[in-house]
Amino acid sequence: MCGRYVITSTPAAVRVLFGYPEQPNFPPRYNVAPTQPIPLMRLTDGKRSFALMRWGLLPAWVKDPKTFSLLVNARGESVLEKPAFRNAMRRRRCLVPADGFYEWGAGVPKRPYFVRAKSGGAIAFAGLWETWTGPNGEEVDTAAIVTTRANRMLATIHDRMPVIVAPEAFDLWLDCAKVDAMTAAALIAPAPESLLECYEVSPAVNRVANDSAELIAPAAAGGAVQPAAASPAAPAKAKKSNDQPSLF
Repeated sequence: MCGRYVITSTPAAVRVLFGYPEQPNFPPRYNVAPTQPIPLMRLTDGKRSFALMRWGLLPAWVKDPKTFSLLVNARGESVLEKPAFRNAMRRRRCLVPADGFYEWGAGVPKRPYFVRAKSGGAIAFAGLWETWTGPNGEEVDTAAIVTTRANRMLATIHDRMPVIVAPEAFDLWLDCAKVDAMTAAALIAPAPESLLECYEVSPAVNRVANDSAELIAPAAAGGAVQPAAASPAAPAKAKKSNDQPSLF
C-alpha cells in the first residue's frame, strides 16, 4: 500500500528525469496525502506531458462520488480485470514522481518508516488516471498509485509496496496506444531489494498538517531496530524557495 509519500526533487530535476516539455513550479512536499493534487506524467497526443490530478481515482462510470470509496491505490494483481481500473489500465497509464514513501510497521501504535532510493533522487510510481464528468459537465482528473507485493526487505514492515518503474521502462508503461495492458502489466512487480533503503521516522508524519524535512529524519536513538540499511544521517532542512508557490 502507499498512503503517504514524499516529493522533494526540484521541478527542474523532475522535468529532466521524466522528459516533459512543460516547466511547472512546485514546492518540496514531505507528507503528500490522499485527496490532495499530485504531479504526474502521462502521454498526450503521443508526447509526454505534466499534469496535476487529485490523488484518489474516481472511475468515469461513478454516478455519485459521495457514495464511492476513495481509490488511492490500485492492486496490481487485479488491474486488468477490476471494473474500477481495467479501462484506465488499457488507455490511461501514468507515472507519479516521488522521492520516497512512508509505510507503517507492526506495533501499538504502528511505527512509521521512510523508504527511498539508496542513490537518492526521484523515482517513478506506476499510476492510473481517469477523468470523471459530473451531471453539470464539471470534470475532475483523478489518479491512483499501482501497488504490488512487498519485496523481501520491505515485507518485514508491510506486505504491499508501490510499483516502481525504471526510466528505461517509462515508455512501456506510458504508451497505451502501442503497448497493450497485458504487456504493460509485466512491469507490476516488487522493486529490486538493491534499489531501496528504509528507516524508522517520527510519528509526526501521522498528522497530515505536518509537512517539513524533519519528517524524513531518522527516529531518535532508542527507537526500533532498522529493518534494512543502517540509518543515514539526518537530512539538512530544506529551504523553501519564494519562487515556488504551493500547488497543494
